[in-house]
Amino acid sequence: MDAFWFYFKLGFDHVLDIGGLDHFYFLIVLSLPFMFREWRKLLLWVSIFTLGHTLSLLVTHFEWIQIDGKWVEFLIPVTIGVSCLSVLITNKKTVYKGRWINVITLFFGTIHGFGFGRYFKMITIADEKAIVSLLEFAVGVEFAQIVIVLAMLLVNLLGIGILGLRKEKWQWVIAAMVLSQALLMTIENWPAI
Repeated sequence: MDAFWFYFKLGFDHVLDIGGLDHFYFLIVLSLPFMFREWRKLLLWVSIFTLGHTLSLLVTHFEWIQIDGKWVEFLIPVTIGVSCLSVLITNKKTVYKGRWINVITLFFGTIHGFGFGRYFKMITIADEKAIVSLLEFAVGVEFAQIVIVLAMLLVNLLGIGILGLRKEKWQWVIAAMVLSQALLMTIENWPAI
């Protein structure tokens, strides 16, 4: 049971690490257009993101695919920026319609997982226990992401429902703030060729 809590806490802390806000920023933007009544959609997308994240950790651990870390660190903020742009230049009816959001969310989760894959490989026990450890880690990641989404839904409720801010303006301001951070992260991680 100690191993479960170790990997659960590792996954939870990975998402909420103040030194690496990529999950936080992505989930803020993903949650931004929604209110509590639409929580099921968000839970599905959070789980799809976690699935992609877990799959990339798996392939990194077993070295089935190797991707240069500098490109991963560059692509992570790009995924956040693309998510911001989808909120800034379109409306909810077009952004979150159809199956493409599932594919994009899975892809973004995969990119984010590759960023942690090398570290996860260093800390896991033997290969036969790696899959169990990975699943325990994924539960921690999922739980932390749900916490962020619920917090963002509360912030939306406060801003839109209680303070009466215009929904479009609220979304635009938050998405623009996150985009500014994503652009800074992209510049900082620009891969030298």
